[in-house]
Amino acid sequence: MESVKSFVDTLWVIDCAILVFIMQAGFMCMETGLSRHKNSINVALKNAADFGLSVVVFWIFGFGLMFGTSYNGFFGTDLFFFKTEKADYMTYFVFQAMFVATAATIVSGAVAERMKFNGYLIITIIATGIIYPIVGHWAWSSSYLNNMNDTVMQLSAVTGEIKNTGWLTELGFVDFAGSTIVHSVGGWIALAAVLILGPRIGKYSESNKGKFTGSSFPLAVLGTLILWFGWFGFNGGSNGAMDETVPLILINTFLSAAFGLLTGLGISFLLFKKPDPFYVILGPLAGLVAITAGCNSMTSVTAIFVGIIGAIVAIFINELLNKYEIDDVVGAVPVHLGAGVWGTISVGLFSDLEKLGTGLTRLEQIEVQVIGILAIGAFAFFGSYIILKILNYFYPLRVTPLQEELGLNIAEHNAVSVEHDLISILEKQSESGDLSVRGPQDPFTAGGVIGLYYNKLMNKLEVSENEKEKWRSRISKEINLAVKVQENFLPKRDLQNYPVQGINIASREVSGDFFSFYPHNDSINFIIADVAGKGVHAGMVMAKASTLFEVMSRDQVDPDEMMLHMNNDLFLTKTSGMFVTCVLGKYDLITKEVSWVNAGHQPAIIRDKNGKYQNFDSEAPPMGVIHQKNKSIYKINKQVLNGNKFYVFTDGLSESLNAEGQEIGIEGSIEIIEDNYTKDSKKHLSDISKKIIDSSKSGKLSDDLTLISIG
Repeated sequence: MESVKSFVDTLWVIDCAILVFIMQAGFMCMETGLSRHKNSINVALKNAADFGLSVVVFWIFGFGLMFGTSYNGFFGTDLFFFKTEKADYMTYFVFQAMFVATAATIVSGAVAERMKFNGYLIITIIATGIIYPIVGHWAWSSSYLNNMNDTVMQLSAVTGEIKNTGWLTELGFVDFAGSTIVHSVGGWIALAAVLILGPRIGKYSESNKGKFTGSSFPLAVLGTLILWFGWFGFNGGSNGAMDETVPLILINTFLSAAFGLLTGLGISFLLFKKPDPFYVILGPLAGLVAITAGCNSMTSVTAIFVGIIGAIVAIFINELLNKYEIDDVVGAVPVHLGAGVWGTISVGLFSDLEKLGTGLTRLEQIEVQVIGILAIGAFAFFGSYIILKILNYFYPLRVTPLQEELGLNIAEHNAVSVEHDLISILEKQSESGDLSVRGPQDPFTAGGVIGLYYNKLMNKLEVSENEKEKWRSRISKEINLAVKVQENFLPKRDLQNYPVQGINIASREVSGDFFSFYPHNDSINFIIADVAGKGVHAGMVMAKASTLFEVMSRDQVDPDEMMLHMNNDLFLTKTSGMFVTCVLGKYDLITKEVSWVNAGHQPAIIRDKNGKYQNFDSEAPPMGVIHQKNKSIYKINKQVLNGNKFYVFTDGLSESLNAEGQEIGIEGSIEIIEDNYTKDSKKHLSDISKKIIDSSKSGKLSDDLTLISIG
């Protein structure tokens, strides 16, 4: 009979571990839905990566630190590289591994949209390998084992007797399933991380008022429901056995979450006169976190009260963070830290003291709970803050502003959005004429909706082969017209009195690169630009940028002022997903001074008389990415040439391939410029372009190639 009970208990814990694993999918859905579409892939990959990494770290040394033989109640000293042949031991390890993964993934949502992927993995190692196991040892090293069946009681000594009493356990601290050990610890680490990283760009601007719209609230709500489902395993499995306590645990878990949800709804109606999606997500999660510490030792009525207060605490802390511009994307700190602290205190306030079994009075239990919260909070917050602060000094944890604006899908993973996919499909269709090509469809994104209607159009075009040929002919004529129109934008003025030269070679019919010169009496304005993408779309954006340059050059506008106006005009009128990198400036014939600004373009290069080169990198984002309020973002660079040469080129040069099939980069570009150098600038640029074309395996350019030289 005892063996049957042991089997049932083990099976129950295994089933609960599987439920806790499913919570990882819930976290992923919720965080992806609450973050913007341009970062969704990054968020999903972080959730997958932190699970695998946390389990490995926990297996190597985290489990030993948490449950090994205790060193004065502070940390374990054995059970590293955990291994056993006993089923009960394995079950216990699996269940605890799911817990440590939960603590790690809490941080993911808080730091979303601006943290480097590698930096997040480092945080995961710190959380799961150091902070979580140590505080877990303080409170769970023996008391948590006591919840397991008799066989598991022997775990700490896969070698002998149990010597695993943590110092908080000795005091009588109780946290049944981890309101503090799991959730508050994750919340403290998340708070330290967001304080170091700072808010997302534009989050607290006057126009935004502290809100970014997530990519999909339905997905976030689905994630919340999955978490709710998994929480039955989180709390139920913590009992360690299938006995009469389990139904109480489950009903308390369910009621606390349900009343937390209703509280979130009620507060949103009270404040906004309508249900706020974020509050509806925050409420039940806060209720779940709050009841986790005492779900086995409270009445159902008390659990309802704990859930209500937990939701109120989480919503209040969320508003407090926004007031002080502390950016937590998914509300991890309010839910896991705020509600976790409240839930742990509520154990002392409301739990049945006999069920707790600590032998403390009500006031003594409350005092011990507060001591545990403060000790664990101080260690988790200050420990992680100090480590991350030092790490951030040597290895910046945050991505660059430009990467953040473009989105981490592209910046961190070279992935593309629906809009980018759609543009690629449109370009492919434009190049091939294949009307069977279809675009991505997604009813929750603008690009996906456009793709839907694009596909409907393609379906109609495929009805008749004759219609197909008719459309091909029409598109061909329009492309030819676009080529002729684009040719008219290249400089045709007499520039013999000006030491300037330029060359533009399109990789396709229509180029997305362009250059232009606009002469005045004693000076000449110049521009070189590269529109993101290729083909007709890029060509049309190029035409717009070229026209803006001509108009403002006529009025002799300074380079930084000109860049500001061009950026804002392109931002308002460009095709979604397109932007323009650009260098524009002025060359003074009298003083020989060249002055320029660089918006996300390849570096300007100056060759001195001795053949030495100096690079001047970009310090501003590309045109059309974001609306700029003033010209101060565009720094004017100034250099007197006096016989030196000034070069600017597009990535058609720097991204061309060498004999090994690798991009030559800036250094390789300089080498080609020097190898083909001649004082005849026109011949110099021609020789460079010929070198690039000849070195291509296909004998054709893979990207538009544009170069200008001055001096």
